[in-house]
Amino acid sequence: MYLVYRINRFIMKSFYSIFILIVTISCNAQVPTKEEQIGAAVQSVLENDRDGAKVYGYDPQGKLITLRDGNNEMICIADDHNIDGFSVACYHKTLEMFMDRGRELKAESKNHAEIYEIREREVRSGKLKMPKTAATLHVLSGPTAKYNKATGLVENANLRYVVYIPYATAESTGLPLKPAVPGGPWIMDPGTHRAHIMVTPPAQH
Repeated sequence: MYLVYRINRFIMKSFYSIFILIVTISCNAQVPTKEEQIGAAVQSVLENDRDGAKVYGYDPQGKLITLRDGNNEMICIADDHNIDGFSVACYHKTLEMFMDRGRELKAESKNHAEIYEIREREVRSGKLKMPKTAATLHVLSGPTAKYNKATGLVENANLRYVVYIPYATAESTGLPLKPAVPGGPWIMDPGTHRAHIMVTPPAQH
């Protein structure tokens, strides 16, 4: 009986090891290549800015890394394959401190409200610097969007624009607090460090 027990235990451990190996290989296989991540990420910025943009992406373990250094004013972030849907973005380099602080706090498991409150406090104290002039974020996303390796294009995605103007208000900009027409500009989080103009064209996909 003991021998049978040992044999069964060996078989179960072997099956478990094989299962873990298969899962690991499968997960790693889902990680897009460096070239694919860069190709998809830069789709969210103007074409003449794509070649020179810095690009962040993900390694097989899901860690955010620099995929490519840049030589212009734009910074792009590849899609996180561990999150449902598809979303890539590019933003002006003057927003890097703001964006990087948000990533740090998210890594510390802070929720959206906590991140907002911490960054607001740090901006007001001068610890966290925000752009002195308007700075833009471009987001290309969609629940069924994907990068087509054959064409080099992102399919079924929609682009929206966010223009950060710290502490701007409806009164200081003349913008409404909600879209006056479909896709029209409006100001979100007015009077705060992350006040920004939202422009979301009607979805095409």
